[in-house]
Amino acid sequence: MNQPKRYLVTSALPYANGLKHIGHLAGAYIPADIYVRYLRAQKKDVVFVCGSDEHGTAIPIQAMKEGTTAQAIIDKYHPIIEQNFKDLGISFNIYHRTSAPIHHTTAQEFFTTLNDNGNLEIKESEQYYDEETKTFLADRFIKGTCPNCGNDGAYGDQCEKCGKSLSPDELINPVSTLSGKTPIKKITKHWYLPLDKHEDFLREWVLKEHKDNWRSNVVGQCKSWIDGGLQPRAVTRDLDWGIKVPVKNAEGKVLYVWFDAPIGYISATKQWALDNDKDWKPYWFNNDTQLVHFIGKDNIVFHSIIFPIMLKLHGNILPAFVTSNEFMNLEGDKMSTSRGWSIEMDEYINDWIKQENGGESMADVLRYYLTAIAPETKDSEFTWKGFQDANNNELVSIFGNYVNRTFVLMHKLCNGKVPVFHNNLIDETDKELIESIQNSKIKIQNYLEEFKFRDAQFEVIDLARKANQYMQKKEPWILAKSLNENPENQKLIDNCLHLCLQLTANLAIFINPFLPFTAKKMLHMLKVVDKMLDWQNAGSLKLLSVGYSLREPQLLFRKIENEEIAAQLEKLKLKSQQSKENKVEEIKQSETIPLKPEIVFDDFAKIDLRVGTITAAEKVEKADKLLKLSVDLGFETRTIVSGIALYFKPEDIVGKQVTVVCNLAPRKMRGIESNGMILMAEDKNGKLHFVNPDNKIDEGSGVS
Repeated sequence: MNQPKRYLVTSALPYANGLKHIGHLAGAYIPADIYVRYLRAQKKDVVFVCGSDEHGTAIPIQAMKEGTTAQAIIDKYHPIIEQNFKDLGISFNIYHRTSAPIHHTTAQEFFTTLNDNGNLEIKESEQYYDEETKTFLADRFIKGTCPNCGNDGAYGDQCEKCGKSLSPDELINPVSTLSGKTPIKKITKHWYLPLDKHEDFLREWVLKEHKDNWRSNVVGQCKSWIDGGLQPRAVTRDLDWGIKVPVKNAEGKVLYVWFDAPIGYISATKQWALDNDKDWKPYWFNNDTQLVHFIGKDNIVFHSIIFPIMLKLHGNILPAFVTSNEFMNLEGDKMSTSRGWSIEMDEYINDWIKQENGGESMADVLRYYLTAIAPETKDSEFTWKGFQDANNNELVSIFGNYVNRTFVLMHKLCNGKVPVFHNNLIDETDKELIESIQNSKIKIQNYLEEFKFRDAQFEVIDLARKANQYMQKKEPWILAKSLNENPENQKLIDNCLHLCLQLTANLAIFINPFLPFTAKKMLHMLKVVDKMLDWQNAGSLKLLSVGYSLREPQLLFRKIENEEIAAQLEKLKLKSQQSKENKVEEIKQSETIPLKPEIVFDDFAKIDLRVGTITAAEKVEKADKLLKLSVDLGFETRTIVSGIALYFKPEDIVGKQVTVVCNLAPRKMRGIESNGMILMAEDKNGKLHFVNPDNKIDEGSGVS
């Protein structure tokens, strides 16, 4: 591949519907920032773009929760997220937003180009419609019972309890979250991107051209999608919030957020170019630009299948690399802001950075630990104990200790100046250290260009570890004790500390992409300008001039105490418990479930209600809510799966008489065919109760 003339690096646009946690930071932002800082150190022409994703159903849903408007939500969270990134050293050239007029115009022009060129298809389909609010319902505006686990709060696109992806048609008893009413099906028209027509292109481009230089998780997920057969995907939807579809007779329709969001990279580039008197087009149309996406694994399909098809049809360059991380868990469980099991960036900044002088170093501690445990090939886990160990045992004891010892000894044994190096006294230990510096540069550079950021950072710390070992072998403090008897020892001390100082300057260059605040502090101590951080200087042993006075040392990192970690663990526990209590309270305070649409007697007469007796009950495997019941109806015994396991123990309900809907069509739940439904009543506290006869009567008796 020819050397790119310029680089365009993107990080996935975060939704501006709430605070973002450190799992997001580890996935798409710190790795991108490391790569960009490395490119800048090489004096490359690089533009790093990102911004808030401010459309889609997530925004109005959050507005409903907070009792405000969608515009108020994005205006609230966009500046917080932007500042969080700054506080943690993420160095975007621009952090834009998709609500900006330039983005609306860019996205509409993009749609128009594809539509005018015949690259989109128009289809009619039936979708759920809320007659009361006169609204076509997006997936997230529909709730019902999950057919997989029985959760009665599943959304139309996913059950957040069992994690299964769903469609609204799969939900049992779907209702509109806007009115609480049962929606109807209604015909609507939308524009589709026919992904199936581009399978041959994707097989050649992804599965052949990039199979060896993209991460296996990206190629593997693409292969699974392509082999499964791609389907046309709607690029418009019926929604009030979003970018209006720029064609006639498209009232009430907006561009689907998955279509407009990645175009945000282009509009952000345009805005950056306007702000800096640049031409944006070479970054999106010239093949000598290298486009690199950094994403989480939930965005793989959009950035390596769908968006590339859009770019190809629009005449833009295609991504050279799509770098995706897996997920990062927290203390043994999946991170979830809604469950209170997360560490928000804003929370970390308030607890660790704003609460102490020199708090910027704690930003670097988080960057360091998240890189050290980065989920590059598989899911990883953040633990507060691991965070403490990484800081105390690596940053403090190895990196920081080495730099501090070097400065202290230089001031004590060399009058605070860079000592001369005596070439005639160089020995094998010196040569090994010099070779380690050269090798480290090569290894770090190779790892960074292969997007192996964990390995690259490890090499930096390993060089500091070798430097500590070198100092221990040389023991300049021991040599200083016998200077009166052996004045030649000063030359050995000079050589040792000269190399240690030159290595310290190299460490500043090497650590800069990973820990930028630390590198800046090291420059201050070394009394050198930012230009020293240029990558071309890495590996040099002439970074500091002989006789140059250096400042007194500053501790780069502080030790983290056990009490601080215990406090964070307790805080996490309390936050999770509070989240659970809030959800219970929401249920208690919610309004009475609205009446379903009116029916006539003939509708009711179709329902066959019979009395039955539960003769056996057992829990359904891997389904917290479901019980498998055997119910004697007098004329036969039926298997019925019921979502009552949270309220009743199997052994307590055997022999209980219940009312059963007998003529309900069979339905499979967790692989078990359920032939009927037990009638239950739900009180204001959400607890279920059987609807059963007062006195025992014959099985099979009708209920009227």
